[in-house]
Amino acid sequence: EVKIFRALILGELERGQSQFQALCFVTRLHRNEIIPSESMAKLRQKNPRTVRQAEEVRGLEHLSMDVAVNFSKGAQLSSHIHNVCAEAKEAIYTREEDVKFWLEKGVDGSMFEVLPQTSDLPDLQRCKLCADRWKPCICSYSLSIEWYPCMLKYCKSRDAGGKVSSYKCGIRSCQKGYTFDYYVPQKQLCLWDEET
Repeated sequence: EVKIFRALILGELERGQSQFQALCFVTRLHRNEIIPSESMAKLRQKNPRTVRQAEEVRGLEHLSMDVAVNFSKGAQLSSHIHNVCAEAKEAIYTREEDVKFWLEKGVDGSMFEVLPQTSDLPDLQRCKLCADRWKPCICSYSLSIEWYPCMLKYCKSRDAGGKVSSYKCGIRSCQKGYTFDYYVPQKQLCLWDEET
């Protein structure tokens, strides 16, 4: 019940950035968000090299990532964090509401650290409004998943007696956008936010 987004952002060397910056955003995966892997394994894809367009565009989701996840303890939450977020050890974020859900499921709370909020630091502002590159601020990062299997398709058939029945006959695809807001200790870690 864990969804992991990894973003690799190429650095701008002339602005003093390293080769790339990695971010990981971890949220709760709800049951109806994606089709079960067993169903995907059974449904073979025709023309696998085709560039596909999503059949349904789902709305933009705006998420406030107010908790940091400790990389070395993250395997308790999902075994995939170790591989997917290896480059983002210091930049793994989640939401307080998801943390509450996982704590109820018995996950160890010591892997989470609540990040500073505007209520804690009254002069904390959005990075795009912050003039000083070395000041902490709230960074915003947007991404779009252009195509993912979101639902099963059902087709109808009639038997010899005229009785209608439905069967799984394919996968419905969706597109979805996300915007993540999260605390950074210095604006230098969020320079793309100036351009938006």
